[in-house]
Amino acid sequence: MLKSENAVLLIVDVQEKLLPVIYREENLTANIIRLIQGMQVLEIPIIVTEQYPQGLGKTVPEIAILLTNIEPLPKTSFSCYADEAFRKTLKASGRKQVLICGTEAHVCVYQTAMDLKEAGYEVQVIANAVSSRTPGNKEIGLNLMRQMGIIISGTETVLFEMLKAAEGDKFKAISRIVK
Repeated sequence: MLKSENAVLLIVDVQEKLLPVIYREENLTANIIRLIQGMQVLEIPIIVTEQYPQGLGKTVPEIAILLTNIEPLPKTSFSCYADEAFRKTLKASGRKQVLICGTEAHVCVYQTAMDLKEAGYEVQVIANAVSSRTPGNKEIGLNLMRQMGIIISGTETVLFEMLKAAEGDKFKAISRIVK
C-alpha cells in the first residue's frame, strides 16, 4: 500500500513540442494536473524531468504553473534514473515509493520504471496519466511494465489510497480535485 510519507510523484517529460502529438493529450494533462493538486494537498514531493529541453521545449505551461519552486531536471537519457541529478534528487527525498506519470509510456516511462524497480524502489505507473504518440505504443509500454511486475494504477486510486479515510479537510480537498 502507498504511504504518503514514503511516496514521491515523478512527472516525466510533459513538454511543449512533445505533448501536442501525444494520444489523448487533453486527458493526460487533466489527470497530471489532478495528481499535482492532490500531491500538494497530501504534501507529497514532486520531481519533474525534461527530455532534451533545447529540442522538445520546457514543461507545458498549464503544468509548470502549478509547480512553484520545482526546477525541472533536464536529461538526455531515456531513463530518468540514468541521470545523476535525478538520482541525487530522488535519494534526497528519502522516499522509496515512486509514482510515475508523463510521456512516453513505451520509452522514458518504461525505462525509468524498470531502472527504479531494479534499484529497489516500489514503482507505480498511473495508467490514465501516461501516454505515447499512439494508443498502441501506450499499451505496449503498460503491458511490458505490468509483465515486469510494475504496479499499474490510476489517478483516483493513488490519491484515495494515500488518503486512507473519507474524513477531514484533506479528504474534502481531494474529493473536489477528482470531481
